Amino acid sequence: MHRADRHPSRRAFLDVTGATVAAGLIAGCSSDSAQPGRPAPSAAATPTQVPATGRHQAGVTLPQSAQRNLLAVVADLGTAVAPGPLLAELGEAIRTLTAGSDPRLLGLSPGDLTVTVGVGPRLVRTAGASLPGAADLPRFSRERIASQARGGDLLIQICASDALLVPVVAAALLDQAGDRIRERWRQSGRRGTNVSVAKGLTAPRNLLGFIDGIVGPHTTAEQERDLWLAGPPAVAGGTLAVLRRMELDLTRFAALSVAEQEAVFGRRRASGVPLSGGTVASGPELGAKTPDGRYLVPVDAHVRRANPTVVGVGLMLRRSYSTDEPAPGLFFISFQNDLRTFTATLTRMDTSDALLPFTTTTASATFLILPGFDQQHPLGSHLFG
Repeated sequence: MHRADRHPSRRAFLDVTGATVAAGLIAGCSSDSAQPGRPAPSAAATPTQVPATGRHQAGVTLPQSAQRNLLAVVADLGTAVAPGPLLAELGEAIRTLTAGSDPRLLGLSPGDLTVTVGVGPRLVRTAGASLPGAADLPRFSRERIASQARGGDLLIQICASDALLVPVVAAALLDQAGDRIRERWRQSGRRGTNVSVAKGLTAPRNLLGFIDGIVGPHTTAEQERDLWLAGPPAVAGGTLAVLRRMELDLTRFAALSVAEQEAVFGRRRASGVPLSGGTVASGPELGAKTPDGRYLVPVDAHVRRANPTVVGVGLMLRRSYSTDEPAPGLFFISFQNDLRTFTATLTRMDTSDALLPFTTTTASATFLILPGFDQQHPLGSHLFG
């Protein structure tokens, strides 16, 4: 869709009004709690504000537990558009939006709003062909991706606990960019209820009923090793993102018994504990066998095929979201400092992973998530000046 007219899209309007109506219905349904003799309902706690500036952009590891609502907008830049000034403007708009001082918030509190910006391989190559993020994603099996839904120059990832904020902030940022960009594709998603997997660490369930995102670079040392780019200076403090939108065959998966579903993942559905035992946070013992010699974690189980030690790669930080448009599925986002962490993992999964036959990928892209910024060092200035 061309954004030259700068008018909010019908989708953004419906997202806002629909959420407002839903909020009104919920309020109406709970009005009996305010009757005489009953305590008034307590107001929900306001989420902690997340600073937009710093060494890293917000929305990757901050907040630690990802917000419930996401919108990813992927766009292309016009051929004559210089990325540096555009990114600097977007960064300033992000700073005012997250601080609550931008009138385009329409009076909404920013809460824990985060906006994360990445640039695609074409733009990275204009700054340096050997830079991290300059390589395109290869193609894999089980893809049904229209050309419009593959790749892109610019990623704007918007996350918030308040669902109303997401389309409002998207409209503000697209207005800021104006006709310098053309929207290529977008995807919204929601995270399920968080489950505690370790002290200070939670992960949500996905549409298949399993806890998602247990393994990852959760400690500072792991993040410095596997998540954040250390150099060259133009990208230091950034990371590489992979986006994959997948349709899920929920009907066929639900027809399996619980034991069969658990064999697909290699974990217990209720608890997330590996089939080899231990705790939800412990890694699977891939060599553990039954007395008759069968592996407790099947040879084609997802946790075995995607195991980073077996693949020989680092850890990837995964933030996955459930979707219902254009079809029920999963919006998968991984962050890593080496694209091979993702490509080698999916290549190995492609050969024999029991989960993949239930998925079809319908959108795919990779982006260099730019280093953090502040008022002295605008967004994108490390890379584009």
